[in-house]
Amino acid sequence: MGGFLGVITETGALDIGIASVIKKNKGKEKRLIPLLMILFAIGGTTYGMAEETIAFYPLLIPIMIGVGFDTVTAVAVILVGSQIGCLASTVNPFATGVASDTAGISIADGIVWRLVFLVVMLAISILYVYRYATKIEKNPEKSFVYSQRKEDLEFFKIPENSSTMTKKQLYILWIFILTFFIMILSLIPWGDFGIKIFEQFNDALLGLPVIGGLFRHAAPFGTWYFSEITMLFFVSSVLIGVVYGMSEDKFLEVFLKGSADLIGVALICAVSRGIQIIMNDGLITATILHWGEIGLKGLSPQLFITLTYLFYLPMSFLIPGTSSLAGATMGLLGPMAEFVHVRSHLVITAFQAASGVLNLFTPTSGVVMGALAIARIDIIVWIKFLAKLILLVIFMSTVILVIATFFY
Repeated sequence: MGGFLGVITETGALDIGIASVIKKNKGKEKRLIPLLMILFAIGGTTYGMAEETIAFYPLLIPIMIGVGFDTVTAVAVILVGSQIGCLASTVNPFATGVASDTAGISIADGIVWRLVFLVVMLAISILYVYRYATKIEKNPEKSFVYSQRKEDLEFFKIPENSSTMTKKQLYILWIFILTFFIMILSLIPWGDFGIKIFEQFNDALLGLPVIGGLFRHAAPFGTWYFSEITMLFFVSSVLIGVVYGMSEDKFLEVFLKGSADLIGVALICAVSRGIQIIMNDGLITATILHWGEIGLKGLSPQLFITLTYLFYLPMSFLIPGTSSLAGATMGLLGPMAEFVHVRSHLVITAFQAASGVLNLFTPTSGVVMGALAIARIDIIVWIKFLAKLILLVIFMSTVILVIATFFY
């Protein structure tokens, strides 16, 4: 992703595109906030958009600073938007899918309550970020990062380019948009919805003479993951270089430079992951999981679901990966819930809601620490900004879960 961004930045298409967005939104800057947060939430709720958001921070931060906001607003739009979507995952294969499979139920079970979560939590989050943006728009000194605003303006090189976009740059922007469209399309689990068109197309492609041999390792949309996404960004980088007429030496130079820009982020992600490894290998995670299994037996439905949600808060800190957390716990808590007249799908909703709120700020999340590293925001500053929203989300999550237990 870093190399891809390095190549497209070299063409100048991104600077002109960002400058155009800033110019078109003068006087109506805040409308970007709900629009973008809804888009990122859709990514979160459908396929668990998390690591994929890293590529968007270098794009959105200059826009948000350029229209009068700050780096906190930019990170909030992407991180809060996508993680609120994950918090209310409706069909996310890496959270809802794994948890439903482990609990022995369909991914569609409980989707109504997850949609309720999505609407309520997204509305609360958009209002929260919107109010903050309004406040710093009126008085920039209210910004949590006001002391470093001058450095941010210089560091992120806010584009002031007003030159006309060339045809080559326009084509490059379309390649850029198409790349992210393909990424999103490829990660949505179409097969889980009974949509087989991409699998059928892939089978037909593999059945073709000669061409089928070239694509013998191709995977249909809906089954892609990091290997395929890496290929997508690399191929798009090469295509942009060809369209722009970039020499081989120049392409390698800017691709490697772009990759180098995200090496620091990659190292921070690795250190965050290391904390989780220590927790697991030191049996800290297993011990807490055992306590939870013992403590949640024989409770009323309302108390059970409340304590289940609270139990998943520290567990989400220890195991920030939703797939790992679902696999480790759902086989125990899913069946246990049925004994106290709580549907298994509510346990899945509680797990997702707790994991989602923790993944907004936990230092064991590579996504959080990577985003803050790109935006040059201290995690303590980020937690101060989020504190009220976190408390509100936890309260509303508990309320919705308790109400849902009455519809057994």
